[in-house]
Amino acid sequence: MLKTKQISESLRLGLLLALAGGFMDAYSYIERGGVFANAQTGNILLFGINISEGNLATAFQYFWPIVSFTIGIALSEFIHRRAIKRLHWRQISVLIEVFILIGVAFIPLDHNLLANSLISFVCGIQVESFRKMHGRGIATTMCIGNLRSATQNLSDYFEYKEKKYLHNSFLYFSVILSFIIGAIVGNFFIQLFSQHAILVCAFLQLIAFLMMFIDREKKQYKKL
Repeated sequence: MLKTKQISESLRLGLLLALAGGFMDAYSYIERGGVFANAQTGNILLFGINISEGNLATAFQYFWPIVSFTIGIALSEFIHRRAIKRLHWRQISVLIEVFILIGVAFIPLDHNLLANSLISFVCGIQVESFRKMHGRGIATTMCIGNLRSATQNLSDYFEYKEKKYLHNSFLYFSVILSFIIGAIVGNFFIQLFSQHAILVCAFLQLIAFLMMFIDREKKQYKKL
């Protein structure tokens, strides 16, 4: 049986993007005032809490990243529908992420709202552009869905003893581990380079962009 394999759904690209996802969350939280770049549930919670306490200025520190994340998702869909033929639409998405992250590195620390909104915008683009790995739904910018899927597949393996479930569980746990490593690496570089540490994340995204030139979409393989 012949199938088409996409580099955009490969394990190594997914792990690299998850590494960048963990890095961005660590950067925005540690270096940019305790706001989550990816975890919009946390931002929504903190927005609601601050609204209830009457801290409107603080509340909007969480509100605008949520809006930016949403706009990033919408832009990703727009790129998907309007992409030029010379580049894969996901490559265009990643390239936009690279340039935005480079810009964030030079935004002063007294403009954290702008920096966090831009990072969340990048995360919105990424979460919408890369939704599968080996044909399975996966997220590279957050962990809750991956944790659920990993646990479900592990439970199915113990129930049915089929190796495919164990393999699926390994994929999801690998992405979670990569996200954690990204946070660790992010914190390390933040201690070294402060606000400019995000340039390292931009470099990771640039590697992802270059990896996608490996045109596996036109290659075929036999299913064993």
